[in-house]
Amino acid sequence: MSPPLPIAELPITGYLDRFSHRPGERFTAHVSVRDGGTARARLVRVISGDPNPAGPGLRFEDLSQRFDVTFAGRRQPIRLGSHAVVPRAPRRAAGPLTWTALVWMAALPPGEATILCEVAEGVASTLAIGRDGVTGIVSADAQAVVVATGRAPALRRWYRVWLSADPGTGRVAVGVAPLDGGAATVATAVVPGLRIPPGGGRITIAANGAPQPSNHFTGKIEDPALLEGYRDAWPHPDATLAALAPIAGWDFARDIPTQRILDIGDQACDGHLVNIPTRAVVGARWSGREMCWRHAPADYAAIHFHADDLGDCGWQADFAFEVPAGLRSGAYALHLTCEGGEDWLPLYILPPRGEAQARVAFLASTFTYQAYANHARGNADAAYKARVAAWGAYPHNPDDFPIYGRSTYNKHPDGSGIAFSSRLRPILTMRPGFLTFNDARGSGLRHYPADTHLLAWLEARGIAFDVITDEDLHEEGVGLLKPYSVVMTGSHPEYHTLQTLDALAAYTRDGGRLMYLGGNGFYWRIAVTQTLPGVMELRRAEGGIRAWAAEPGEYWHQTDGAYGGLWRRNRRPPQMLAGVGFSGQGLFEGTHYRLLPLARDPRHAWIFDGVEGETFGDYGLSGGGAAGFELDRADFALGTPEGTAILARSEDPPASFVTVPEELLSHIATVTGEKPDALKRAEIVYFETPGGGAVFATGSITWCGSLWQDGAFQGPVSRIMENVLRRFAAQ
Repeated sequence: MSPPLPIAELPITGYLDRFSHRPGERFTAHVSVRDGGTARARLVRVISGDPNPAGPGLRFEDLSQRFDVTFAGRRQPIRLGSHAVVPRAPRRAAGPLTWTALVWMAALPPGEATILCEVAEGVASTLAIGRDGVTGIVSADAQAVVVATGRAPALRRWYRVWLSADPGTGRVAVGVAPLDGGAATVATAVVPGLRIPPGGGRITIAANGAPQPSNHFTGKIEDPALLEGYRDAWPHPDATLAALAPIAGWDFARDIPTQRILDIGDQACDGHLVNIPTRAVVGARWSGREMCWRHAPADYAAIHFHADDLGDCGWQADFAFEVPAGLRSGAYALHLTCEGGEDWLPLYILPPRGEAQARVAFLASTFTYQAYANHARGNADAAYKARVAAWGAYPHNPDDFPIYGRSTYNKHPDGSGIAFSSRLRPILTMRPGFLTFNDARGSGLRHYPADTHLLAWLEARGIAFDVITDEDLHEEGVGLLKPYSVVMTGSHPEYHTLQTLDALAAYTRDGGRLMYLGGNGFYWRIAVTQTLPGVMELRRAEGGIRAWAAEPGEYWHQTDGAYGGLWRRNRRPPQMLAGVGFSGQGLFEGTHYRLLPLARDPRHAWIFDGVEGETFGDYGLSGGGAAGFELDRADFALGTPEGTAILARSEDPPASFVTVPEELLSHIATVTGEKPDALKRAEIVYFETPGGGAVFATGSITWCGSLWQDGAFQGPVSRIMENVLRRFAAQ
């Protein structure tokens, strides 16, 4: 077998303690320098993150006079893979012992994967699984005894697996028995001088624990336990944990929202989870009577571990940046350099607490940036890389760096969806100049760099603005928005919590003005919790355009116990807040809008003042059109407020576009009764709330890319934006 390829790492990279802080607060930077040596960090203000030479370009304001530090760099490792650790050894008498668990796999591991491992007094007892079946390994003094069943168990079935050892007779047994019937497979051996220390040791579940966790298991584990006695048969493999009377046994049905595992034995040898495996998953005894784990926790007594899970990198801090008083709110970055390369750590600076430095606020979609963090699309081909090099774009793509973890748009090695995303790791997709697509008609930007189109436009038009983030809004509520006359979203505010939706709804209800400048916004429900800072949870439940589908019965978040999936399925369709909601999607390409009669009504004509003709937006830096990629439409049945004016509608959707599945009842019937093709449209809407607020929504992800036309921030889209923003800000 050839040696494994070295794991690729960036020459220098890092992450911050959070995305945003206020003056007087500190950002803590955690940096890894692959080859060591001196490194530097300096502050820059991010004005534009589009490297396209036909666009605004990469533009930074050097603020090294405000912050510039040199530090000794060191490589800091990342250890992927979730597992559980029981640090306190369960005591037991000398004599035969059995290590056991229930397991379920959807894919065989590439090598041997550890289910249970105990290390005591230099002796490691390991229960593992792989292509040679279930394996028991007892090793001491560089000598290992291996006993294997010889054949891997079938996939997507629950099994009882066990390792038994009797130091008195030297007998070792390894077994596997299906829970749904069928014969067990048992392998035995006699090992002269077999030694099992009676004192017990550190136990690791779903990984080999020494010296660093390795050989991670990908699959579900339930009822891991340590028992007295030797077993070379298991007549009742479905026996409950309590019935086994374990020396130590961990009931994963308890404390599901936490990162603790609780021992039901008399010694209370509790443990903790590492790298956030997925809980609230159907277990070996799932009855089907309940779909929510809160109502039947015993049905959800499994944990789904993954070899590529990543929670907090856990790097040591290298330096801190205290935000100086008087530094304007906005988008900034710490520019990292070392002999081998460079990187950027984006950050946002908020105004002082309770104050507003401008009448306009940009709400950065940091939850969405985090959901897409390190999305490996498989599109970093030679043509993509040639464009990156020619434009001087951000040179690194997550396709090439799996070590930094994947996004909630990727899957684990067994095909299960990635349900957690952490910001406590390097995020390559959240960098100035990162290209998502090799866009034939534009720049191919999404999320963080795409939203700099809006920020650069504000700068060019001389419009003062503050920046706030989703995370701040979740924590602080509507009070964060109240000082502002108008709040603007970016191109794709897709992921939200109940708290952020409630805050935005209260803001517009009580007189605030919202400009929703994207598409497919307010779409997925997520969960965040103070017990897992920096981490968001997502369950892709029934319906919607999905990169993967949650397993039936696994639609409820483990962290907050709420039903996941679409906000539309949670009776909070985007139309209720923004007037429009997701309806059509295609490749990264766009088209134009056509004005509708209400656009020339005296009540709304001010929005289109200076716009000539009946169509506009057939240009732009995002897919070549203002109405593109993902489109939103009004629907009064889904909550578009009464009196909403539909002012413009996209036309001629490209051939790649489809109607999203939640709009379809069948291949020919839709929720509105219209033809499926008719729902592939973006609509610009305007409405006022009874409390004096107002909402302007554009219904397209690519809208902000069309703020630029013919070498400048100008043209009809720019004019419409400025008309609305200045009217809203003045009120």
